[in-house]
Amino acid sequence: MSSALHQRAVVADAHNDLLIAVTARPPHRWADYFRERWLPQLRDGGVDLQVLPVFIDDQFRPEGALRETLRMIECAHTLAEGNADEVRLCLDGDDIDAALADGRIALVLALESAPGLDANVELLPTLHRLGVRVASLAHWGRTALADGSGEDATGSRLTEAGVQALKEMERLGILFDVSHLGASGVAHVLELATRPVLATHSSARALLDHHRNLTDEQLRGIAATGGTVCVNFLGEFLATDPADRTVDRLADHIVHIAEVIGVGHVGLGPDFIKEVSADTTPPCCEDVEYARLVVPGLEGPRGLPLVTEALVRRGLPEGDIEKILGGNVLELFRKELGRPS
Repeated sequence: MSSALHQRAVVADAHNDLLIAVTARPPHRWADYFRERWLPQLRDGGVDLQVLPVFIDDQFRPEGALRETLRMIECAHTLAEGNADEVRLCLDGDDIDAALADGRIALVLALESAPGLDANVELLPTLHRLGVRVASLAHWGRTALADGSGEDATGSRLTEAGVQALKEMERLGILFDVSHLGASGVAHVLELATRPVLATHSSARALLDHHRNLTDEQLRGIAATGGTVCVNFLGEFLATDPADRTVDRLADHIVHIAEVIGVGHVGLGPDFIKEVSADTTPPCCEDVEYARLVVPGLEGPRGLPLVTEALVRRGLPEGDIEKILGGNVLELFRKELGRPS
């Protein structure tokens, strides 16, 4: 039953850093490499809607951050144009629906922490014109816009530029992503937000007290905006003991969040770091730390049907599982992406 359910459902992945892996190749290989290495995984995992975050590694910060941001955005356009029979880079809900109707994977561009922006909020319309439809303002540390959750001890809220960025994103129709944002920053966003807020890859702090996870209060605040919380698959955010980092433990986080805020506000944000690392790290120097963080079976998109199986075992109704797998994210994107205020 779970296999048929997974195939029937719209499956949305709100966070896969595959652009890092593709842009590591020469530009003339971008489209072909995506088709050879990543497209089969997405198809095998049943992915219908894929958010593509633009994440800038430390080696490019600060001077090269904007150049690398533009390079990764160009990569997304190139791989979409080179695989137009299989994927479509989408700017709004109509584009997504058209892609799904054609049997293509809908791709949505996102910014993760936006280091290329720095405090220049006036560049958001430029990035919007280039296709960005989701954005966050911080990663682990501090930016010109906000502090990441790794800086929670500062108790800092959004900077003045960060407040302006939130307003501009709402004006443009770019969804605000609170994953990685510090606790005080999340509270600040929830005070100011006039449109739905998204968490692209965050798990439940009630089940594991990690600064990257969201408290029940934060979860309720996101749901109150009409937003969605997409659960992170990384074992580090699911359980302290590596032996407990299982698909069933992931299901615990999904079910807990659904119980706190309702099944209509839950999605999936896997963050397949092991698969991306395997694509970018030479075999001689592979970082075994990544292997320790990964839930067995969920190293990459091919493992997504295991999540459906786990939710079926929990006895969740099929309609609820379909919402979690992607229905909620699809509805949010249909309503909000690219819709100017």
